[in-house]
Amino acid sequence: MEEQKEQKKAAKRSFVGIVTSDKMDKTIVVSIDTKKMDRLYKKYVVRTKKCKAHDEKNDAHIGDTVRIVECSHISKDKCWRLDAIIERAK
Repeated sequence: MEEQKEQKKAAKRSFVGIVTSDKMDKTIVVSIDTKKMDRLYKKYVVRTKKCKAHDEKNDAHIGDTVRIVECSHISKDKCWRLDAIIERAK
């Protein structure tokens, strides 16, 4: 019966992107690039989305490749948090 009461939680979205700003305290701005095919010309177009993510320890810096994970709202704009730093900037 307990198994029936438990419902599966939705998988949290995660994205890999590059840090474009780390000037704010405990916040980073991550640029996420996605390729999408144009309907008319059948060519791939790069779309960029910027997200603010929570960085508790201020570890990430400009140019780092990071993975961010969806979470509950931390502030008006922040609904992502830093999961891992994949590659440091050179």
